[in-house]
Amino acid sequence: MRSIEQPGPRAPERIQWVEARGRAFSFTLEAGVPLLEAARRGFAEAGFSGGVLSMREGALGPFAYVMPALSKTGANAAFYSDTYRPSGITRLKCGAMTLGERDGAPFFHCHGLWTETDGHPHGGHILPEESVVAESFAVEAFGIDGAVFTAEPDPETNFKLFGPVARAGTNVKAESRAFALRLRPNQDFAAALETFCRQHGILRARIHGGVGSTIGAHFTDGRTVVPFATELAIKAGAIAPGADGTLHAEIDIALVDYLGGIAEGRLMRGDNPVLMTMELVLEVV
Repeated sequence: MRSIEQPGPRAPERIQWVEARGRAFSFTLEAGVPLLEAARRGFAEAGFSGGVLSMREGALGPFAYVMPALSKTGANAAFYSDTYRPSGITRLKCGAMTLGERDGAPFFHCHGLWTETDGHPHGGHILPEESVVAESFAVEAFGIDGAVFTAEPDPETNFKLFGPVARAGTNVKAESRAFALRLRPNQDFAAALETFCRQHGILRARIHGGVGSTIGAHFTDGRTVVPFATELAIKAGAIAPGADGTLHAEIDIALVDYLGGIAEGRLMRGDNPVLMTMELVLEVV
């Protein structure tokens, strides 16, 4: 399986996780409000300080983003491009967001695909400080109680990355058993989730959110993405027993690679290693 050497020491724990409670809900991102604040308000109104969400459509403007890029200094295995700020209204096709905290304040990590005013598909990492909701649109969310995604220095990748941290639970309505996860580099995405579920006695789980990167990609229909640096959003995902009785993770994703290539599809189990990180929430079904 493909692998990329990271600049720092390999962390012994390959999946960072916190068990929590959670609840799925939907809300509307308000027009004219910065995307970060609109997301924060939606979670807060449901009683949560954070969680994950999925976008199936939407309009943003002003809008700013970066794409994956090669590292210019060698301090990281890959890095980000310069910032793009397309004019006019950008139309989202799909996206996933992790809403948590950075430096004690709300922050998000968000990847997606969209169409800019040039009519061409683009994708990447949406910047929370400069992106504004242009037209109100609905999103599907999953709030977590008892855990929060917090941005902390990660010596292995030499980035400041979101990872789940335990936090005292509240009395918010949260019926589902859930796990907030962060997968570390150079392990197969599907296999890591399948192993985690087996170890925790989980027979069926639904994936919520899902923001991260893989080393290229290999899809079940045989297509491959060769450029190694990607920005990925999960469109849908579940873990359940397959025909052979063992757990199978089915993960549908959308990504952009560092050359600007766009790809969507279901990931092949066993051949899609994590590049930098992968954040998501597993809801036990």
